[in-house]
Amino acid sequence: MSDAHRSGCPINLTLEVVGDKWSLLIVRDMIFGNRRHFRALLTKSEEGIASNILADRLKRLTEQGIISRADDPSHAQKGIYSLTEQGIDLLPVLAQMSVWGRKYLPVTDELGIRAQLLEEGGPKLWREFMDELCETHLGVKRRRSKSRVSVAERLQAAYQAVVAKSG
Repeated sequence: MSDAHRSGCPINLTLEVVGDKWSLLIVRDMIFGNRRHFRALLTKSEEGIASNILADRLKRLTEQGIISRADDPSHAQKGIYSLTEQGIDLLPVLAQMSVWGRKYLPVTDELGIRAQLLEEGGPKLWREFMDELCETHLGVKRRRSKSRVSVAERLQAAYQAVVAKSG
């Protein structure tokens, strides 16, 4: 075991990679909001992340292999961030966290609807969504769903329906 780690416990080691609040929220925004540019991650975060914190976490997540950064072909000074396979594999973790949050915390209808659908769909839906993320972020064609509407589109449509009903 490396001296750089507190222990060899898998929970501890995972927390050393993604255990701060902002890292998982960045991954969340990349997964559920398809936010892949610095500006989108900065300005569309409901929690209001500071630019220096965002830059630090993006650097850290890249170093840890959770995301990657490539030059944006549409703009020489911009980068586009993509989830790696390791980052995509965090989807079930986020889904389980959202299930727990819906059960025990005062989650709003708008921000809880995606969690509800992920809970109802379970691991089968998670795998389908992860396959979509692999196509989007890694360019890897995976299994094809029988549904013509993507998981991402279903989650977004449910969110918009709840927002429209409450607003």
